[in-house]
Amino acid sequence: MQNLTRAHDELFRRTPDERFSSISELWQHCHNMKQWSTEVWVPPTDITVEPTRSQLRLKTSDTTQDLSDWSFSQLCSMAKVRKDTVNRLSPETASRVFSETLPHGTKPLQIYRVEQLVRSIHSASYTRLYDVDLLTRVKEFAIDFQPAQEAATLDENEGDTPPATGCYCGTEDMFCFLIDPTGWVEIDGEAFAPGFFIWNSEVGRRTVGIQTFWFQKVCQNHIVWDAVDVTEFKRKHTANVGESLREITQMIERLVEKRDVRRDGFAKVMGKAMKTSLGETSDEVLKLLQEKGIQKKLATEALAIAKQRGAFTVFSVVDALTRLAGKQQNAGDRTAMDIKSSSLLALAV
Repeated sequence: MQNLTRAHDELFRRTPDERFSSISELWQHCHNMKQWSTEVWVPPTDITVEPTRSQLRLKTSDTTQDLSDWSFSQLCSMAKVRKDTVNRLSPETASRVFSETLPHGTKPLQIYRVEQLVRSIHSASYTRLYDVDLLTRVKEFAIDFQPAQEAATLDENEGDTPPATGCYCGTEDMFCFLIDPTGWVEIDGEAFAPGFFIWNSEVGRRTVGIQTFWFQKVCQNHIVWDAVDVTEFKRKHTANVGESLREITQMIERLVEKRDVRRDGFAKVMGKAMKTSLGETSDEVLKLLQEKGIQKKLATEALAIAKQRGAFTVFSVVDALTRLAGKQQNAGDRTAMDIKSSSLLALAV
């Protein structure tokens, strides 16, 4: 089993103005941001950086606007100058630095802005996926899922700010932590319920993705304890990013199906998996895992983890393999490992 800290990390990096009490409130905010934001394409030669008394502003042929921290970082990256170096310069000097270092090619740049703020600057290879489009899928398919319980926060003097329920959206990205409080199942005397994290960035600050799981407990700091059946999908904002909506929808549907159809079956299989032994010795189990297509090195690492539980049960070995799969950098390798480890559950049926 795994302890998941993604929602915990989000909790303590978010300011009160980035919190939302419900998925509906978060959806409405993201809907408004999409309506208020505009995307324009301009040639690099039409972009200049102008100084004011205390900051820099981005000027194009039709307007002059402030830069967000993220769009300023992107501008520095395009100019190949260090952000911390530019921040030490006066606005006038920094403006001259950009005039000499920004590229002047012919391919247009995508400027994404809201009111008087530039949210992001991208090349033509970037494809935007709107937060509201992702959340619309969540509202449609994640039936009965809702934000986790209110979490503790560091600031006790926040007044009437929204509670920290796991629904967040700022200028750079969106994150949502949902659980089904009615989806509990009993597994060998222990209770598990389904949940998932979902995230996106309209400005390219992070990937779009989802992580689904079954968990035993969520603490007041939004750490998810003793999670099993953990599966993750993520994708960069390239030309095919729209396809991620289908992948994410399918993952939510599979989670709902497990909740609805396999509520009893899941409990029975996992209960048997906790009692069914794969063998008495590590050599015996190692041979079985290799026969199932699991590499010797990976199998050996999994057995070392499972041995800490005192027995080589189906559950302990599958859980160890799942934990190791989560450490793989390549999504294809993670998926292949998850498929092979999940196939071992058939030995408990």
